[in-house]
Amino acid sequence: MGFPTVYPTGATVYNPSKAWSGYTVYQAGEEGVVLIDMNGREVHLWKGLIGFPAKALPGGYVLGSTGRRDPKFGIQDNVDLVQVDWDGNIVWKYNSYEHIEDPGYEPLWYARQHHDYQREGNPVGYYAPGLEPEVSRGTTLILAHKNVNNPAISDKQLLDDVIIEVDWEGNVKWEWKASDHFDELGFDESARNVLFRDPNTRSFGHLGGGVGDWLHINSASYVGPNRFYDEGDERFHPDNIIWDAREANIIAITDRRTGSIVWRLGPDYSLPEVKHIGWIIGQHHAHIIPKGLPGEGNLLVFDNGGWGGYGLPNPASPFGQKNAIRDHSRVLEINPVTLEIEWQYTGAEAGFSVPTDSYKFYSPYISSAQRLPNGNTLITEGSNGQLFEVTEDHEIVWEYISPYTDRRNTNMVYRSYRLPYEWVPQLAKPEERAIEPIHAAQFRVPGAAPKGSDSVVSVATTLPFVEGAACVATSDEARRSAK
Repeated sequence: MGFPTVYPTGATVYNPSKAWSGYTVYQAGEEGVVLIDMNGREVHLWKGLIGFPAKALPGGYVLGSTGRRDPKFGIQDNVDLVQVDWDGNIVWKYNSYEHIEDPGYEPLWYARQHHDYQREGNPVGYYAPGLEPEVSRGTTLILAHKNVNNPAISDKQLLDDVIIEVDWEGNVKWEWKASDHFDELGFDESARNVLFRDPNTRSFGHLGGGVGDWLHINSASYVGPNRFYDEGDERFHPDNIIWDAREANIIAITDRRTGSIVWRLGPDYSLPEVKHIGWIIGQHHAHIIPKGLPGEGNLLVFDNGGWGGYGLPNPASPFGQKNAIRDHSRVLEINPVTLEIEWQYTGAEAGFSVPTDSYKFYSPYISSAQRLPNGNTLITEGSNGQLFEVTEDHEIVWEYISPYTDRRNTNMVYRSYRLPYEWVPQLAKPEERAIEPIHAAQFRVPGAAPKGSDSVVSVATTLPFVEGAACVATSDEARRSAK
């Protein structure tokens, strides 16, 4: 997809009358975890902290990590998960899941945390009225890694995903291992064959041929209080855990008491009951919208597109790995019982021609979506470092582009979260100043000529210019043909 070499960064749009204003927290490249106001002013930086993701807590606290394992030996393993106060002091730490001795490094205890975690009191890690996370007690749900061998899945070593609960003292009180539930994941015979041959092998030095990142779970949260459980549907018990696996195109709910998978979406989206949704591919941040927010009880997910899944080979996937492919993203809100799409944000809602320009809303990896108390949705289009808030009617009322790049020359943002001003008592409420959108056709850098011709002549025409058909049929054309 095309991307300009020069573009504005920081806050670019802000409509205070329509946005749900507060602070936003995110990982600023390799600088650390930053807190910004609605005008993009960086009000606080926890320099050096790793946010995978960064989450704010009431009282000016933030959760993150202080180090990451050398990628020669492990994939996205954080050393610890820590709670840090406003002044950078570590007030809570968990790092005792596995003792690791990597060549050239001092032996260390690791949390092996990656991608997600939740603190007791709030099921999803973002603000919802009446669901405040604990700051000085309680359990923490942590998504972590474990290397396993499971010949029923593959004869290769697997990088398995585990979900654990630890108490305030760091004791593991509950553990769930994904590979123990292989038969519950809905893989057909072709997918099982592909997985056995190559479970998404990632190669690292000491592992003797690599390790299979077979599921790559990237979110884990509690289902939380919801109307479906209140109506008697035990699958949606508030203590159950919803998670999603980007490499398998699966979203699922694990029963907290039995460990069984009691609800699942994917990996096969050709089935009659889900065909209307279309293929969810490489998704991130699947969670149940918390009680007290518009859409409560529904599933909210950033459906990345890109590539994911296992199955029969096709021209884009000669060996059947990552065999589902799409070059644009969607944010979907789905009723988890009826499986109807209740709300969405796609290239069409963004105002682009579909499918020819659908790629203009596209992040093939990372990214997230947060429902806000006024019904707006904060979307992190992660690979482009674009954070934006849209109304229920899809109007962009706030936009921010991260100015921070990493060593790969990307300004990627894994996830961002909006939080209320009162969660940061250390700061006075900032002034909120509207930022009017700049029309791209009129935007110029210093030294560039303005739009418009110096000299104009008219040419006799035979017929007026009318926008015609594109080289590829658009969705508008398809609708007109159906009438």
